[in-house]
Amino acid sequence: MYAPPPRLNLVVIRSKAIDRAVGFYKEMGLLFTQHRHGSGPLHYTSDVDGLIFEIYPLKPDQPPTTGTRIGFHVDDVDRVVGMLSKIGATIVTPPSDSEWGRRAVVRDLDGHVVELTTPKTQ
Repeated sequence: MYAPPPRLNLVVIRSKAIDRAVGFYKEMGLLFTQHRHGSGPLHYTSDVDGLIFEIYPLKPDQPPTTGTRIGFHVDDVDRVVGMLSKIGATIVTPPSDSEWGRRAVVRDLDGHVVELTTPKTQ
């Protein structure tokens, strides 16, 4: 019997400065809505083609999520990296051509490693 492989549908990161983090990812073009489930914390959600990307506040007793590497396809790596560097992103790997297309790696304002790729056109 054939069963399709699992499909990633949720990525959650936590931030000490949630509004600042949302601003960073909005600069990349993500759109967010605010959510609260029951008595849980207010957080932000972006839905891109069924992949839910959420930013929650980091509580003092929680471990940071900065060990998680995040990747996004963007329309123009060079432009996005330029915009992100203006708001304080650290450039880990500047934009360059790779086997996956144009690629760069930045660190967001909380320290998450974010890979940005503009895929090669077919």
